[in-house]
This record gives sequence, C-alpha cells and structure tokens, in this order.
Amino acid sequence: VQLRESGGGSVQAGGSLRLSCAMSPYTWRRRCMGWIRQVPGKAREGVAVIGADGSTDYADFAKGRFTISNDNTQNTLSLQMNSLKTGDTAMYYCAAHGGYACGLDSSDFDYWGQGTQVTVPS
Repeated sequence: VQLRESGGGSVQAGGSLRLSCAMSPYTWRRRCMGWIRQVPGKAREGVAVIGADGSTDYADFAKGRFTISNDNTQNTLSLQMNSLKTGDTAMYYCAAHGGYACGLDSSDFDYWGQGTQVTVPS
C-alpha cells in the first residue's frame, strides 16, 4: 500500500485546509483508512478514520470541524479541515490497515505516508 499526502501549509486561525492522500489501488490491506497527526515530542493521535463501508469516526477535537472522505474512483483520501486552531499545528499522516475494526488508535495502522505539515500560527 502506497500513500502520499499533499495539501499541507500555513493558514491563519479560523482558516481552512484540505489534505489529500494519493493511494495505490484498493486492496483489503487498506480496508480502514485514516488521518493521524503528531506534534514533535508528543504521541501520535488519531484524527479521523473511514472504513471500506464508508463509516467514519472522529476524534473529539475534530468533530464538527473536520471531514474525512474517500474517493474510490480516484484512489484519494481527503481531510477537509475548517475553523483551524493553533492547537491543530502538527504533521498529518495518511495511514491504512486491513483490519475490520476501524478506530482511531494509531498503533493499528500498518501503512503510512511521509506526512504533510500543517501550521496554524498563534
């Protein structure tokens, strides 16, 4: 499974960004897909996930602000982020695994992209 993120950058608080992840064609190995973020010195935290059936789950901090979507025709996973806050500053990773249970635990994910930086200056 190959994953490549794009779309990160610097945006003022209150602004929006859309992250994209180009993925290799679907296999069972990416039955669950998600976005994970990490701040240096801190543990990775799940942001949002989407299963092969389209079911989604979000971290509490992402609910109402972020939307995860998957376009199977384009093999693209996206994360629309609105109302960004300084606390959203992090490296964002696209990740996938083949398990049926699709949750926010970053340790479940087997395949990772290289990450894209999101910065919301204070």
